[in-house]
Amino acid sequence: MGYNCKIAVIGLGYVGLPLARLFATKFAVVGFDINQKRIEELRKGIDSTLEVEQAALNEVLISKNTISTEVETQNTNGLYCTNQLEDIADCNYYIVTVPTPVDKNNRPDLTPLYKASETVGKVLKKGDVVIYESTVYPGVTEDECVPVLERISGLKFNVDFFAGYSPERINPGDKEHTVDKILKVTAGSTPEIGQKVNELYQSVITAGTHLAPSIKVAEAAKVIENSQRDINIAFVNELAKIFSLMNIDTKAVLAAAGTKWNFLPFKPGLVGGHCIGVDPYYLAQKAQELGYHPEIILAGRRLNDSMGEYVASQVVKLMIKKGISVNGASLLMLGITFKENCPDVRNTKIIDVVRALQDYGISITVFDPLANPIEVKKEYQINTTKEIPDMQFDAVVLGVAHAEFLTMDLSKFQKTISVVYDVKGILGANVDGRL
Repeated sequence: MGYNCKIAVIGLGYVGLPLARLFATKFAVVGFDINQKRIEELRKGIDSTLEVEQAALNEVLISKNTISTEVETQNTNGLYCTNQLEDIADCNYYIVTVPTPVDKNNRPDLTPLYKASETVGKVLKKGDVVIYESTVYPGVTEDECVPVLERISGLKFNVDFFAGYSPERINPGDKEHTVDKILKVTAGSTPEIGQKVNELYQSVITAGTHLAPSIKVAEAAKVIENSQRDINIAFVNELAKIFSLMNIDTKAVLAAAGTKWNFLPFKPGLVGGHCIGVDPYYLAQKAQELGYHPEIILAGRRLNDSMGEYVASQVVKLMIKKGISVNGASLLMLGITFKENCPDVRNTKIIDVVRALQDYGISITVFDPLANPIEVKKEYQINTTKEIPDMQFDAVVLGVAHAEFLTMDLSKFQKTISVVYDVKGILGANVDGRL
């Protein structure tokens, strides 16, 4: 890739920042994000998503002057973070890593992709390559994003500029399976560009790459990864409901079944976040546009989306059995983020549990040492705390398996007669119920 490769990463969230930092170990990289506060924090080496440690970030951070004056004469490595469009004007590889959410009706919302494409289109030049990492249904890159690039730039696709796709495989909060250690799927809008995109990622991804024959194949591969997980988790969630009615320990059943070599080790749980809980809707939407109703995919989504109310009903049943008056009872919810050891609260399914319990008249205290109370309040209109509560409750629900919770003495939060419910199945035998 050599001396003329200068990369712009558009969107510095959970996906973009780790990728930008990794590329910055070998290339000149400009990280672009519209969030000024985020840029100010990153320039100080602070990553509020906790994906990149401060020391690792500081190792690659460089000043604007360094990257703008030296990169043209030598292969300067480093990362400059900015929210100014002119700072990415001289890049020749643009990697888009913005989120792809769904709206309130679970329909794909491509607004972030459109806006990112408009941003890139304003600085796009002949010979440039635009690579998308956002999870989408097959066809979005070439049918939705490329036309925006053409319209804004005035350039012609596959003549003046080119496109690539390399779906993100970031696992938020996972310090073992980092971006460089996860095999990367790559693709290009022409065979030659496919090779270039593949070589670019090969230069930093130690786990290797897989060059797909087309962008649509790479897009489809990504969207079915999370759909497959969603369906499998829906299956074990349904098993958990059945075995609960039969008074059988689901965890013990899965442990016994797991002794067979080809049994898949999925566990029941709340499926949230901005990947598994969202991506199946992208594939379903495209299928429905083509006149096909995807029964299994949507059935899995319906079941997983129902688990919050199911957990709440199980907690209430346990409280009633112990003679606890439900209306007016106090409950401690441990965790509000969408997964363990991660501060991200987007599309967390814990909120479904909280709201269902509130409908029963239960007063809830949400304690999460990682979640930002301001973000939670803005997103869900509920109050949370990062401080350990100094009181006892009628019920304690472990919703998220943060490392801090694993060694916590829950008895100090319990009244003499109380209920402990373990959503994650990690607390051992001293619980009244688990999913």
